[in-house]
Amino acid sequence: MKKQFVILFTLILGMQMHLSPAHAANNPRNTYEVKSGDNLWKVANTYGTSVGDLKLINGLQSDLLLVGQKLRVPIMYEVAPGDNLWKLSQAFNSTVSLIVTANGLSSDVIYVGQKLKIPPKKLSMDGKFILMTREEFKDWIFNQKFTRRVGKVQQHHTYQPSYQQFNGSNHFALMKGMEDYHVNGMKWSMISQQLTTFPDGRVVVGRPFNIAPEGSFGLLNKEAMHAIEADALAIENVGNFDAEKMTAEQRETIVTITALLMIKYGLTPTVDSITYHHWWDVNSGERVLDNTAGHAIKTCPGTGFFGGNSTASAKNNFYPLVTQKMQEILASLH
Repeated sequence: MKKQFVILFTLILGMQMHLSPAHAANNPRNTYEVKSGDNLWKVANTYGTSVGDLKLINGLQSDLLLVGQKLRVPIMYEVAPGDNLWKLSQAFNSTVSLIVTANGLSSDVIYVGQKLKIPPKKLSMDGKFILMTREEFKDWIFNQKFTRRVGKVQQHHTYQPSYQQFNGSNHFALMKGMEDYHVNGMKWSMISQQLTTFPDGRVVVGRPFNIAPEGSFGLLNKEAMHAIEADALAIENVGNFDAEKMTAEQRETIVTITALLMIKYGLTPTVDSITYHHWWDVNSGERVLDNTAGHAIKTCPGTGFFGGNSTASAKNNFYPLVTQKMQEILASLH
């Protein structure tokens, strides 16, 4: 399913763009599909960029490439009638200033037949952490290729840090603080969660998707915890939703990234595919759902998380939003 989505997404955007004859046959967008024998140096050298820039453009957490993975790359473009720098920047995920700088232009004026190098925008990264908007994450996840099977998405809230610790620009600092606690306090190998959403609606990729989360459920029963996490992907939503009201931006991001994960991994929103921390006994690792009496459970992701943390709240208030968003995303690909 995911291959069909990516191919369709690529073809639709490609049909909307005019490219120079040199690239029209094999590069309908500024993307390159990784082939057997490729490595970052080879791809970077082919497209006149550096390995470091290629990693920043594509939000790569390592040098590993997988066959079928899609990489955004700089391209040479021949200006067609009606083109202007703003249109080109929008078509190729670039900016006017990037195009001007890359081509040494003295103004925004371009002419038909002119050949321009168009470099894609770089993502904001700090080590393995990748900070993205919803749209950037959508592009990122459809271009990525993962080898680990994922059957469920875990929803958590952080409690700490809460909204009070977020100042609007300290995404990476909070991520490093969480990782420090996970590594030095909990003795895990790295940050536990793959994704973290923030009050401003941005999302950060942390733990690589191909590595199962660590320490998310069944804290005292390691065997049960590892079994639960083997096919899971964890989302931490910054905030204490037992006490704080979620912002509209973060709410939209949680719905959107969950929908994108459902599409990417071929899942349908149910209690089996989107699970709340509250539904698991943290000592035994048993999934108790709403039968919490006599069990050690946490309120996470919060009594105010999309109407509550019960299965009824999930079914009535969260899953329908995720399903609707999935339909909107899929419709946008047609």
